[in-house]
Amino acid sequence: MPATGAFAQTAAAAGGSAPVLMVLGDSLSAEYGIVRGTGWVPLLEQRLKERKIDYRVVNASISGDTTSGGRSRLPALLKQHQPKLVIVELGANDALRGLALNMTEDNLNEIVSSSKRAGAQVVVVGMQIPPNYGRDYTQRFKDLFGKVADKQKVPLVPFLLEGVAQQPAMFQADRLHPVSAAQPTILENVWPTLAPLLTKK
Repeated sequence: MPATGAFAQTAAAAGGSAPVLMVLGDSLSAEYGIVRGTGWVPLLEQRLKERKIDYRVVNASISGDTTSGGRSRLPALLKQHQPKLVIVELGANDALRGLALNMTEDNLNEIVSSSKRAGAQVVVVGMQIPPNYGRDYTQRFKDLFGKVADKQKVPLVPFLLEGVAQQPAMFQADRLHPVSAAQPTILENVWPTLAPLLTKK
């Protein structure tokens, strides 16, 4: 349900001189299956306004997107929005499709590098997958986000769904996408890593 392209355009149209914080993500950031305005990205935007932190949030997340998709979309997004801060929340769909992890890692490295070359600070968001994908694949997938963050010298959110993944009631019927009630917890997982960067413009 990739409706967030329209959301990004609306946010951009709202415009102004405030620096842009762009979220490049998949369904976990695109409010898949939940009421618009209840996802962690709109909650982040609300928090910034409440605390008078002068950033304009652009949600460039698309449900179903992979790291390859994000990599291909990124140059146009960087040109259009000129973000000062990019949150990279991609990779879960790579794993769900069983894609080669070296490709995922390469894509994430290029996404981060391209964002940095464009003058943006970057936050990498870590993900994990259930153990039924096999112990080796599961562990290597978990580790690759830290490897990218270390190589690129950027901050890491260890696990986007910490405190949510362990609670079945926090998920929609598909057992993949968190419900609205889980979104504040997701924001709290991102906030400690993101907050120190918001004063560095």
